[in-house]
Amino acid sequence: LTSINTREDQRDAHLRSADFFDVDNHPQAHFRSTKVERTGDKRAKLTGDLTIRGVTKPVTLDVVYEGMAKSPWGTMSAGFSASGKLNRKDWGLNWNQALETGGVLVGEEIQLNIEVELVKQPEAEAAAVA
Repeated sequence: LTSINTREDQRDAHLRSADFFDVDNHPQAHFRSTKVERTGDKRAKLTGDLTIRGVTKPVTLDVVYEGMAKSPWGTMSAGFSASGKLNRKDWGLNWNQALETGGVLVGEEIQLNIEVELVKQPEAEAAAVA
């Protein structure tokens, strides 16, 4: 979380502050998967525990297998996308500001979108790691 970059320095500093992620005390967020359930040919539900600001809550993400590809260097990779909705207040992210026109500045619901590429290690590297 210390590397948050929204291309707006003041907003980034505010997100890192105790009002939001409190990166001085909680520099990282963690996700630990607990279950994968196949829901279709290229689809699955990924359930796990997400920890933000020291608060751990279960989340479920919709996952899509995007396919395999071989790079120009001969490595194989698999692409996945995942998405889900979270309520930021579940993790103690409560800061907000009332607007002059009514309503508030920050909504409670967060749309989470993740793109992942997994690269297969060559056999020699895999054996050395094990």
